[in-house]
Amino acid sequence: MAAAAKSNTNWFAIGISAAVVVVLVALGALVVVLNNQATAPGTAPSSAIVNEETGAISFGEGETEVDTFVDFMCPICGDFEDTYGEQLQSAAADDKITLNLHPISILDRYSQNTEFSTRAASAVYCVAAEAPDSALDYFNLLFANQPEENTAGLSDDELVSLADQVGAGAAADCIADGTYKRFVTSQTNDHDIQGTPTVEIDGERIENSEIGARFAQILG
Repeated sequence: MAAAAKSNTNWFAIGISAAVVVVLVALGALVVVLNNQATAPGTAPSSAIVNEETGAISFGEGETEVDTFVDFMCPICGDFEDTYGEQLQSAAADDKITLNLHPISILDRYSQNTEFSTRAASAVYCVAAEAPDSALDYFNLLFANQPEENTAGLSDDELVSLADQVGAGAAADCIADGTYKRFVTSQTNDHDIQGTPTVEIDGERIENSEIGARFAQILG
């Protein structure tokens, strides 16, 4: 009887141990899945004006390529657009350059936990995907209505309202859903953006102190 009892106890212990192992394996697998979901690049916008590999929203077909990386909460980006935006966009319209705009996000910490930088960048991709003819107007309108740092920024309803103003009402659901937020994060990381604005000319990253002189060479 004692031997039988001892045997039963051992099998019970083995069963418990096996169950614990199964649970731990399942939890480990769940953690891996959740981590993969959190770090996945997200859905890339499908649009004739979006390069799915580089994330650029492109305008013009000039030989010289100018890439600008901007955060819609960044006041210096606003100054940059005031100074160079019209020149760059006009040059792209005349096919003197190819202008590649990269909406990115590094300043969410300055929007009172609303993730404004990420939401605004995602909204631009929404317009590029759903109403590409309105994308540049929407880009400019966001800077015209740029919120100050350390505010909540624009709400999703306000981002949708601005889209309506430029004829991009079709992007409303995409904006409200934050469809491209994860894509924005992956693009920011992939391009190793540490500060905004960041400018590249034909793939060469330009020091901020040299931007004016280099643009003068390109734009005349």
